[in-house]
Amino acid sequence: MLKKISTIALAGLLALPAMATAGSTSAASDLAAQVDRLTKELANLKAQMAAMKEAQGPATDAKAQREIADLKNQMKALEDNQKAAFDDLDERSEAWDLASRVQLFGDFRARGDWYKNDLVTAPLINPLNPAQGFQDDDEMENTSIFTNRFRLNMRVKATENVDFKGRLAMYKAWGTNTIPPNVTQFGYPSFDGTSSREPSDSILRVDRAFVNWNNIGGQPIWFSIGRRPTTDGPAAQLRMGLDERMATPTAYMDWPFDGISVGYAYANLFGMQDAPGRVRFCYGRGFENGLEYDAVSSDLNDTDFAGVSWDIYNKDNTLVYLQSFMVFNAFNFPEFDDDATNAFYDTFLGGRQNVGDVMHSSAVYMDKWQNLNYFIEGGWSRTMPDDDTGMFNDIFAAGVNDDDENGYNIWLGARYDMDDLGLKFGLEYNHGSQYWIGMTPGHDDLYSSKLATRGDVYEAYFIWDLPTGEAISKFAKTFMRFGYQHYEYDYTGGSDWNFKPYDLDDPEALTWATMMPTIEDADQVYVTFEVYF
Repeated sequence: MLKKISTIALAGLLALPAMATAGSTSAASDLAAQVDRLTKELANLKAQMAAMKEAQGPATDAKAQREIADLKNQMKALEDNQKAAFDDLDERSEAWDLASRVQLFGDFRARGDWYKNDLVTAPLINPLNPAQGFQDDDEMENTSIFTNRFRLNMRVKATENVDFKGRLAMYKAWGTNTIPPNVTQFGYPSFDGTSSREPSDSILRVDRAFVNWNNIGGQPIWFSIGRRPTTDGPAAQLRMGLDERMATPTAYMDWPFDGISVGYAYANLFGMQDAPGRVRFCYGRGFENGLEYDAVSSDLNDTDFAGVSWDIYNKDNTLVYLQSFMVFNAFNFPEFDDDATNAFYDTFLGGRQNVGDVMHSSAVYMDKWQNLNYFIEGGWSRTMPDDDTGMFNDIFAAGVNDDDENGYNIWLGARYDMDDLGLKFGLEYNHGSQYWIGMTPGHDDLYSSKLATRGDVYEAYFIWDLPTGEAISKFAKTFMRFGYQHYEYDYTGGSDWNFKPYDLDDPEALTWATMMPTIEDADQVYVTFEVYF
């Protein structure tokens, strides 16, 4: 029996999967036109046969019999062609269904930086490159460094309640296929916590890759495992030109790592109506010690993270967020990617070992009033060293520092949006205390993490939404960022918990600075061209 399907409904069926992939648009249009044409021809033939029968009555004339037979043959051929078209549609719909389940989007950024710092004093030698010999300059400068960053995001639904999310990233500097010299000297040498977050070669690396099992037991509970979305967290999205949150933890925890989270979402906080939020319990691994022989083991343990991440209230533009976690068995230095760097730290620190635990907590309040976006954020860190190794050790004193040391950081900022002009202006300030630890090896400040600074950082920026025409994708954004950062350091070091942060006004800091390059202040100017698609 002939399938009776509305041409309009069929065209709509064809159009939906076609929107999932640009490559299928032409094929879908051709198939829709073919089915439409066959349907119309079949209707015309039926009308002709009905008219002939009505005019002639019972067909006894041989010529009339032949005409009717020809019409029946044409109808049979059209029905066969229409059936083939529907079979083709069934086959293609499976491919279109796959395409509609796979969502691809990404971004590209070209960035240029000028950077200059003033050192406390000229170091006697470059510790990461002793071949350079004695240093005779107390400042460092790079008048221009250009980088390209490409990131490809993907989302795929496996079942109704299980989906995969991933991101690949390439980040390299112009003119080199390695890490540019001295990029990591004042921050973190390359290791797992910096992967895809500092310029290196042109390889696409896995930046994020995790699966979510949602709606467990029909409840707002989920389980997630994989390479975590833990970089560029709130409130970093404001100065990066974006309006949506890009990671779960605050920017104080800017550390790519692998782990697990279990979460629960609620609509009413403590009985308050329409007060949505969610709470997560998280675990991750910051360092894997590998397989060791018991007889020669140095008792080096894995370094693990565990804690709670709580969106206390998250609705519209308002976010009240709290996180607190422990670092268990913190290392004195991780497994770096470069053998020479590992050899240097192995000699300098007397071998890799666990040195204690670190407690880390932070909170953020973000909101928007008319066109003004603003936030205030604070962090607290506490070291709990092992008695035999200590943390924040004073190299000019006997013994190790086995005292618990507390540090804090305050960060606040605002961005004013002038939507009619496509402009956004922002100001930020942050201050870190002597023993503050910023867990930020994955920072996006190129040279030195501003949120790990023990001192003050001032930043001013503006963003220009480019007039590039109507958006083709819901992810589309095109803009430029122009920014300036000024760093003023009060203490030596930053992010490190091995050595005491010496006050730059004390004579110990001058002695320390002859051994390790120590920044007194720094200035950085950056400009970006960014496209989200």
